[in-house]
Amino acid sequence: MINPSDPGLSAILSERRRLTNLAYRLLGSLADAEDVVQETFARWYAMSPPQRDAIDSPGAWLATVASRICLDLLGSARARRERYVGEWIPEPLPDRTEWTGGRPGAGTADPADRVTLDESVNMAFLVVLEAMTPAERVAFVLHDVFRYPFAEVAEIVGRTPAACRQLATSARRRVRSARPDAVPAARRAEIVRAFKVAWEAKDIDALVGLLAPDATATGDGGGLVTAALHPVEGAEQVARFFAARPAAAPGLTLVERTVNGQPGLVAQLDGVTVSVMAFDVAGNRIEHIWAVLNPEKLQPWTAG
Repeated sequence: MINPSDPGLSAILSERRRLTNLAYRLLGSLADAEDVVQETFARWYAMSPPQRDAIDSPGAWLATVASRICLDLLGSARARRERYVGEWIPEPLPDRTEWTGGRPGAGTADPADRVTLDESVNMAFLVVLEAMTPAERVAFVLHDVFRYPFAEVAEIVGRTPAACRQLATSARRRVRSARPDAVPAARRAEIVRAFKVAWEAKDIDALVGLLAPDATATGDGGGLVTAALHPVEGAEQVARFFAARPAAAPGLTLVERTVNGQPGLVAQLDGVTVSVMAFDVAGNRIEHIWAVLNPEKLQPWTAG
């Protein structure tokens, strides 16, 4: 149990953001990441003061424990997601102003803040991570994103450093094969805005023109709200799917928001977020749309 009088409490709690960033990338769920951080702190305070004093680097200890908890959870999460109703999409992070309490784009010397802005948090990246084995995902995220040496990764994953290097290499190939050419943020925003306008106008031709021929749209309702059980595929099919859905129904507002570090759209009904949409743009076309409608995943977008 956390002791408020512990002189080391401030130093330990200062690790919270970094641990949450790490666990979110490993699990794809902000709620699960926060649970992992709580469990990690509980294990720290379950030790006696002499045991804690004997740890040279509390931050490293906390990160190791959190990573191991995540590794265990990834195995059970895979089983849970096989029973999930419809498609499972990683939980979208709220706009950065809510996520860190800072100004969008504000400079910072905190590595944990910087990493929230890089590509390792965008939805396309997280979806690729979902296709990896638990060990592959942990090895890759720890080494390539958080720069852990393979010797430390090996202790966490329970493999040799050479095996972890192979896991990270395999994961890297997956990411590279799925990564589209970089598109400037301003251009991404223009395309997403044009999609919003065309959707509100129910302009199927304009929508088709904004979508790649093999575009896909995936919805995640979790069985709690209505959502397509399988991805919609093909530009015309995706365009007709959105044109048939109300973008400007009574009380519904469609707003441009940052979703996992990139331009996205948020649908709000009477002030409550009911859908968060992330877009993957390549060239001048939208290749993938991920729409999270599961209210359990949208609570951070409405809270406060």
